[in-house]
Amino acid sequence: MDELARTFFDFLYDQRLPIAVGSAIAVALAALVAWRRGWIAAAKRHPGRTGILVAIAVAIGAPLTWYLASPIWIRTSLVEVAPSAVTPSAVAPSAPPASAPASVAPAPSATPVPSPSPFTPVTVASGEFAGTDEFHFGRGTASLVEIAPGRFHLRLEDFSVRNGPDLYVYLSTDARDYARDALELGKLKATDGSFGYDVPAGTDIDRFRSAIIWCKQFSHLFAVAPF
Repeated sequence: MDELARTFFDFLYDQRLPIAVGSAIAVALAALVAWRRGWIAAAKRHPGRTGILVAIAVAIGAPLTWYLASPIWIRTSLVEVAPSAVTPSAVAPSAPPASAPASVAPAPSATPVPSPSPFTPVTVASGEFAGTDEFHFGRGTASLVEIAPGRFHLRLEDFSVRNGPDLYVYLSTDARDYARDALELGKLKATDGSFGYDVPAGTDIDRFRSAIIWCKQFSHLFAVAPF
């Protein structure tokens, strides 16, 4: 059932322009039929009812049209500082007493505790984004970076993608597409820029083969970066 719904919504999104043109033609034909049958004249005789129907149509159609069409021309930009490495905390040795009784021999000096070395971030996987077709472009780099032992961060660098409704960032077990066991990292922060997402602690990153930009509303893949 999930696969059928995905195919249906994927088809709706792919064919949105033909559907929009067909809808406009259907509205024009409906207006012509209404004029020839005298429905428009009847509507003029009942302006109150007509106004209510028009208001309902606008209330439903305007937000839906904006939701589907506005992402085509709306662009956003965000640049975040890349996450720095996390330095393991050290347990400081207890301080010696300020003074000791004269009769007590001074204790030998304690062995100094070496300071922990800072962890160096390591890129464990990376890939270049590409769009899924000529309209759905995507570019930039996706990198999985280990910022502390066992802690990972997905960094999108010099990133740009076609905007769309309800876009999210995932790690996918499929190198070229969305997979059912894909890991959702969060809503896409911007269409352009450099930013990232923390990977949940305990995640087995070896399972994942790509970073993807996925439209949840229409089950449509916008861009993919195979690792």
